Amino acid sequence: MLFIISLVVIICMLTMLANKIKIAYPILLVLAGLALSLIPGMPQIKVEPEWIFIIFLPPLLFEAASGASWKELWKWRRIILSFAFLVVFITACVVALVANAILPGFSIALGFLLGGIISPPDAVSAQAIMRFVKVPKRFSSILEGESLFNDASSLIIMRVALVAVGTGQFVWYQAAGSFVWMLVGGLLVGLLVAWVMIKLHHYLPTDDKVDVVFSLISPYIMYIAAEEVGASGVIAVVSGGLLLNTRNVLFMDSTSRLSGVSVWHNFGFLLNGLVFLLIGLDLPEVVAGIREDGTSLVTATWYGLLISAVLIFIRMVCSYGAIMITLFMRRFIKVADPNYYGLHVPFILGWSGMRGVVSLAAALSIPMVTEAGVPFPERSMIIYITFVVILVTLLLQGLTLPILIERMKLPAFNDYLPEQETESIIRKGLADVSLRYLRENEMCELISDSQHLQSMVSHWMTQLEEEGQTPLYDASNELYSNILDQQRLYLYHLNKEHANINEDIVNRFIQRIDLEQERLKYE
Repeated sequence: MLFIISLVVIICMLTMLANKIKIAYPILLVLAGLALSLIPGMPQIKVEPEWIFIIFLPPLLFEAASGASWKELWKWRRIILSFAFLVVFITACVVALVANAILPGFSIALGFLLGGIISPPDAVSAQAIMRFVKVPKRFSSILEGESLFNDASSLIIMRVALVAVGTGQFVWYQAAGSFVWMLVGGLLVGLLVAWVMIKLHHYLPTDDKVDVVFSLISPYIMYIAAEEVGASGVIAVVSGGLLLNTRNVLFMDSTSRLSGVSVWHNFGFLLNGLVFLLIGLDLPEVVAGIREDGTSLVTATWYGLLISAVLIFIRMVCSYGAIMITLFMRRFIKVADPNYYGLHVPFILGWSGMRGVVSLAAALSIPMVTEAGVPFPERSMIIYITFVVILVTLLLQGLTLPILIERMKLPAFNDYLPEQETESIIRKGLADVSLRYLRENEMCELISDSQHLQSMVSHWMTQLEEEGQTPLYDASNELYSNILDQQRLYLYHLNKEHANINEDIVNRFIQRIDLEQERLKYE
C-alpha cells in the first residue's frame, strides 16, 4: 500500500513539473517509470492485462466519451471513422507484410497480430501535449474521436489474428461476421445500459452522491455486459457514454453535474497517471521475456525501431491521403470542409500518432500457449516491439509535436461563428426564454419594469464576475431557479440544432447556470 501511495505522490509531483516546463505529463511519467524500474531492490511491477481492460480501460473510455462532443464527432465523422477503422486496418496489413519480410519466424498471421496491437494511437498523450500550444478545435475533435473508436477496431483485429495463429487458418466470412457483431452488439449493449441508467435517474429519488456512483459503475456494466455476449466492450462504453453525455442536461440537476465533472476529472487524471507510470515500470518484465528466448536485446531493439518508423510513415501517408481523397470527393458529395489549407494540416494530424497503454495491455494479454497447447510463437518479441514503439512515439513525436505546431503556421479555420457573436445570440436567447416563461406562467407582474427584468435574467452572469454583488431581482428563488432550468434547456436545443455554434461556449454558459443554481441553494 505504501508503494502505491508513493506512486500517486510521484504522479502529482511529475505532473506539476510537466506543467512548469511545458512538457506533456505522460512523457515524464513513462521516463520516471523507466528510471524507477532500474533502481536495485525496487519491487517488480507485473502489469496484468486484466488491470487495463477491466479496471482502467472502461472508466478512461467513459471519461473521454463524456467529454466528447457528439456534434463534433458527427461533423468530422468521415475522417474520424476512416482513421479509427480504415487506417488501423491498413496499418495492421502493412506491418504484417513488413514483419513477415524482416522478422525471423513471423508469419503473416503473427505480423497481423502485431499490427493490430500497435496500430491505435493514444489520444491522451496528444491532448496533454496540445494543452501547451494553441491548436484549432477540429484537431482535438478529430484526435479525440479517433481515439474513442480505434481501440475497438484494434482489439477486433487482434482477436481475429489470435484465432488465425491458434488454428492456422483464416475463415474470412467468420471473421467478417464476428467483426460486424462486435460493432453492432457493442453499440446496442452500450445504448441499452445508458437508457436503463437514464430511466433510473428519472424514476428513482437519486441525489448527487447516488448520481455520481451510478456514473462510476456505468462503464464497468457496459464493458462487462458487452464482453459477455462476445461484443466490443470498447464500443459499448463509448456509445453509452456519448448518449449519457448528450442528455445529462435532461435528467441530472446542477449539483450532480458539477459533482460528476469534478469527480471524473480527478479520477481520470489519477488513472491516466498510473497507466503511463506502469508502462515504464514494466521494463524488467519485458526485457526478461526477450532474454529467456535467447534473442539479442540490441537486435530486438533494432526491430522495434524499424517497426516504429514503419508506423510513423504509414500514418503520415494516410493523413495526406485523406486530404487528397477529400479534395477529390468534394466534387461529388458534401464534405465537412472542402477547402485546401496546405501541407501543414495533414502533417500535424499524422505526427500526432503516439501509442499508449492499450497497446501494451493488448500485447501482454496474448496467451502463453495456443489452442493446440504449444507455446505461443514470438510472444516475447511482440511484447518488446510494442514497448519500443510506445517509447519511440511518445518521446520522438511527443517532444517534437509542440515545437512543430508553434513553428508551422496553421490556418485560422472558420468552423463557427465568432465568439462575440455567439455570446450575443446566447444572451438574447436567454432573455427571450426568461420573458416567455414569465408570460406563459402569468408572472410578469412580479417584475416591476422591463429594466428590472433584464437585470434578473442577466444576474447569473454578472454575479459570477463581481464578488459580493447583491441580487437585483424581486422574484423568489424558486421562480428564478425555474427560469434557469428553462435557460439550460434553451442552450441544449440551441447547441443541438445549430451547427455553427461552438459547443464549448454553450457548455461554458451551462456551467455558469449550474453554478448560479447552486448559489441559490445557500441563500
